[in-house]
Amino acid sequence: MPQIVNLNNLKKTIHYLRKNGIKQAYYAARERTERIKKESYRYEPLSEGKLQAQREKARAFSCRFSILVPAYETPKEYLRAMVDSVLNQTYGNFELIIADASESDSVEKVAASYHDERILYRRLNENGGISANTNQALKDATGDYAALLDHDDLLTPDALYEMAFCIEESGKKGIKLQMLYSDEDKYDAKTHRFYERHKKSPFNLDLLLSNNYICHFLVMERSLMQKLGFRSGCDGAQDFDLVLRAVHQMRGDEETNDAGKLPIAHVPKVLYHWRSHAASTAENPESKRYAYEAGKRAVEDFLKMSGWKGRVSHLRHLGFYRVDYEPDLFANRPDVGLVGGKLLNKKNRVAGGIYTAGGKALYAGLHKEYSGYMHRAVLQQEAGIIDVRCMIASPEAKKVWEELVGVPYREDPITGRLDYRKCLKEDADYLGISRKFCKRIREKNMRIVWDPAMTEKI
Repeated sequence: MPQIVNLNNLKKTIHYLRKNGIKQAYYAARERTERIKKESYRYEPLSEGKLQAQREKARAFSCRFSILVPAYETPKEYLRAMVDSVLNQTYGNFELIIADASESDSVEKVAASYHDERILYRRLNENGGISANTNQALKDATGDYAALLDHDDLLTPDALYEMAFCIEESGKKGIKLQMLYSDEDKYDAKTHRFYERHKKSPFNLDLLLSNNYICHFLVMERSLMQKLGFRSGCDGAQDFDLVLRAVHQMRGDEETNDAGKLPIAHVPKVLYHWRSHAASTAENPESKRYAYEAGKRAVEDFLKMSGWKGRVSHLRHLGFYRVDYEPDLFANRPDVGLVGGKLLNKKNRVAGGIYTAGGKALYAGLHKEYSGYMHRAVLQQEAGIIDVRCMIASPEAKKVWEELVGVPYREDPITGRLDYRKCLKEDADYLGISRKFCKRIREKNMRIVWDPAMTEKI
C-alpha cells in the first residue's frame, strides 16, 4: 500500500492550508488519506506472447511516428530508461528525436552509445526553454504523427502499437485522426511502484477547459503540430496550450462545430509512465508553480480565439480552473443547450445531478467538500445526462422541453432554474424525464454542461 504520510504529501498539505484555510485543508487531507487507503491499482505488463502477437500484427500498419524529446542535463539512468522504453516498442516504425540543450555532454554520450539509426540526436546551440527546444525537435520530424515524451518518463512497450492500431481502425471507418491520447500512471523511481492510474474520458471540451486531463501520452498529426508549434509564453503548460489551439483549429474546420465528432481519439489503456521524483510535477506540484499560471493563460487564449467572454480562475487544487462566462454561458456559447448542477442530500452527500448513459449517478455518496477522483467532482464538464431538478435551459432548449413534456417551461424567479415542482408532478420519474430531455437536446447537436458550483438540496 502506498505511503500515506511522506515529506511531499506534508508539503502539499501545508501549502494547501495556507492557500485555502483550515476547513478546506482538513477535508482535502481526509479525502486524500481515504483515497490512498483504498488504492489497489497495479500495472500489469503484457506477456511476451501478447507482445509478440503485436509485433506480427504491426507489420500491416503503415503510419510512422516522430517521438520528440527535449532534453536538459537528464540523469543518465533516467535517459537510458526512456530510450530503452522507446526501442522496446512492439511497433518499430518511428524516429526518436532528442533535442539536447544541456551544457554538458552527458546526454550526447548516452545517445551516442546507442547504434540505432532511428535515434536522431540534435545538439542545440542554446537552451531556449521547453517550447523553443521542442520546436527544434519538431522541425526535424518526418513521421505521419508526432508524439511527445518527457526526457525522464517511460512508454509502455505497446504504446506505439496501440496508437497505430487506433489510427488504422479509424481509417477503415473513413476517419483520419488528428489527435490521440491514452491513459497514464505514475512511477515511483525509488520503489519501482506504479500508482495513480489516470482513467481519462473521451474528448470533453469543458473538462479540458477545467484541466489538461489529456496530458500523456499525446500523439498529433505531424503537419498539424508543425503548423501550430509550441509557444514560449506558455512554457510549463506548452502541451496544454498546443492541445487547446489544435482543438480550436479542428472545431473551425468542422461545419457542424460539434466537438463530439472531432477527429480525436482516446485510447483507454495505460501507455505512459510519468516518473515521480522530487523535481517533477507528478510528485511535487510546487516545483513548477509557473506552469499553472501558463495553463490559465492557455485557457484564456482559447476563450478569446473562440470569441467567448469569460474569466478564468484557479480552483483550490493546482492545475485546475474554472470559467465564469459574461454575462452567462448561453450568451457566449450557442453550442450549449443545458447547464446542470449537483444534487445534495440532507447529509451533504452527492445524490445525483450528472449521470452515465445507464443512469448511474456520478460522484454519488461523495461529501460535498470532497473533489473526487482526479478532482473531477468539482470541475465543469460536458455531460450526457443531467437532472431536471437542478437545471438551466437555453431559449432553444426550452422549446424542446415544451414539445417533449407538454407543459410550459417555468423558471424559478430567484435562481433562474427550471421550477420542476410546478412543471412536474410530485411523484414524477425525474431521472426518466431527464434522460429523455437530454437525449432530445443532444439530437439537436447542442451540448450539455455540468457545473458543480450549482447545487440543489433534495
